Amino acid sequence: MMQLYPAIDLKNGQCVRLRQGEFKDITVYSKSPEKVAAYWQQQGASFLHLVDLDGALSGHSVNEPVIREIAKNVSIPIQVGGGIRTRSDIEAMLSLGVSRVIIGTKAVENPEFLKEMTEMFGSDAIVAGVDAKDGFVAIEGWEQVSRVKASDLCLRMRDYGIKHIVYTDISRDGMLSGPNVEATSQLTKTTGLDIIASGGVSCMEDLRQLCSQGIKGAIIGKALYENRINLKEAIAKFQD
Repeated sequence: MMQLYPAIDLKNGQCVRLRQGEFKDITVYSKSPEKVAAYWQQQGASFLHLVDLDGALSGHSVNEPVIREIAKNVSIPIQVGGGIRTRSDIEAMLSLGVSRVIIGTKAVENPEFLKEMTEMFGSDAIVAGVDAKDGFVAIEGWEQVSRVKASDLCLRMRDYGIKHIVYTDISRDGMLSGPNVEATSQLTKTTGLDIIASGGVSCMEDLRQLCSQGIKGAIIGKALYENRINLKEAIAKFQD
């Protein structure tokens, strides 16, 4: 079975979606993200995935008031990524009622930081965000591609006590073109970790393929907002 994560991407306090992480290619879905969060919980969601897009770009949390509001409005666990780069960022997020924080850029620039934070806060609280383009890791809100291979970074994270990795194939993100099942499956097999597929999930068939490959989690964004996937049905089929 697979954990499903409805995604709420935050920009200027609103619930939005981007295409391939392009900040100029943006769709606003709701001006009240906390209501969106409550709605996904009503539909059976047992975990939410939040991204602070402004934070990813600026390097510090920008949508903290909205995240606090969302945490107050739901009783299910939340994971948050975007601009979380320091110990105090992590503490601030956890104090809002967030269960897991996703660290991306810092995982590439200073992997030891994740080791320290995992030892400090526990392996359930710290998630590595690995965003890849052609197998190499992208950083700084996807504005730059590093020389680090995604598979090498994931193995290093495992050695450092990380259990959960959100793996995004940037070329698929927000495109409804299907996730990179092959790459995600390969990472799951190579590392044995909870690899959460992100980017490109467009229909129930995509979820079926991910599930059949033993992938532990999938983030669903645009497909939910454009009514291509019914969350209740997807949960009944692939999660419960």
